Amino acid sequence: MGVTLLLIVVSLALGAAAWLLFLWAVRNDQYDDVERPKHRMMDDDLEPPPKPPTPPAKLNDDIPRKEGDDA
Repeated sequence: MGVTLLLIVVSLALGAAAWLLFLWAVRNDQYDDVERPKHRMMDDDLEPPPKPPTPPAKLNDDIPRKEGDDA
């Protein structure tokens, strides 16, 4: 009988804690807009993407080689 009462009290405490956590999340706007993040990728970018860095200049002794050439 004592174990059953303990389990009932523990389950009620866990349920109350989950309910309070849910209320806290709602009050702090955690569930404000659940649809917008899915559609954000479809928005136009305001800034152009950064340009890639320029490749380093070739040295005088650089010889273009093909795959399979032995050096």
